[in-house]
Amino acid sequence: MSISRLFRKSPIGRRTTHLAIAVFPDEGSVFQAYRLLHYHGISPEHLAIVGTGYSSPDRVGLMNPFRIVVCKAIAYAAIACVVGAGLSLTVMLIWKLHQELGQVLIACALISGLAGAVLGALFGVFGEGTTASVYRHHLRQGRYLLMMEGSENLVRWGQEVLGYYSAPSPH
Repeated sequence: MSISRLFRKSPIGRRTTHLAIAVFPDEGSVFQAYRLLHYHGISPEHLAIVGTGYSSPDRVGLMNPFRIVVCKAIAYAAIACVVGAGLSLTVMLIWKLHQELGQVLIACALISGLAGAVLGALFGVFGEGTTASVYRHHLRQGRYLLMMEGSENLVRWGQEVLGYYSAPSPH
């Protein structure tokens, strides 16, 4: 079982939620784990089964890895573009450089925007994108995901319950 952040943004003002995802080999075992968690007091509103015949990855917020990379690249490019233009304007005003202001600002904004896009794409690929692609790979292999979302205590309790019942018994 692994813990990761939510792949979708939560609205401002909401309490932080935690997410745990467990991978199961078949429908029977994931449903048994679902029932076990429900038996131990975890409400079904905090649980989701993802896989064939159940919720789709998009419906529960498990974004497509390529979409994560593109979103991160665009966000970082926009931020870096504004920061690069602002820094170049500041430098030109401090040293009173009398160059063509518009051309220098555009050049600095484009260069920093390109650098930001590359950095954002790398963060997307090696960050949330990798995590999402691992879970989507499990789904393509016919496995099932049991997602548990809620407070830190609730998620920890669910992990303890699943860990206790999945631990190998001594022979």
